Amino acid sequence: MATANKNLSSYDKNKIPNAKNMRFGIVVSEWNHSITGNLFQGAFDALKDCGAINDNIVRWDVPGSFELIYGCKRMAESYDMLDAIIAVGSVIEGETKHFDFVCEAVSQGIKDLNVLGKIPVIFCVLTDHNIEQSIARSGGTLGNKGTEAAIAAIQMAQLRLDSTF
Repeated sequence: MATANKNLSSYDKNKIPNAKNMRFGIVVSEWNHSITGNLFQGAFDALKDCGAINDNIVRWDVPGSFELIYGCKRMAESYDMLDAIIAVGSVIEGETKHFDFVCEAVSQGIKDLNVLGKIPVIFCVLTDHNIEQSIARSGGTLGNKGTEAAIAAIQMAQLRLDSTF
């Protein structure tokens, strides 16, 4: 397992660019809201810890993880001055193939936004077998995947800023 013995909330601030002048969007799925709320909070706290200011962080909510794709696309179109967007969701496996279809569509959709768009979109969607795994990765024993996504967003925002001409 990729997260075994790894705390997702660990990062070295000295190795992360200062986010003071960066602008971020966070699109949050309302489905499994206790999990996505924790992921959002982890991302928000890490952005702030690395220098981002409140006025430079925009949050939009969408009904579910499938809707993250459209939400991120519209956010990128509405706020072209954003330096990175974080897509926050949680899909927990059930008894049907719905889990497989949603996970595949969301990962491909966010990949497409990165390939075709100008603003990096960070994948912060938990795709867990059960609620215990989701809890462990959204502020539990394995830390918070939202924190990890925020650090990736800062790094990708810096890459975007460095390559803008």
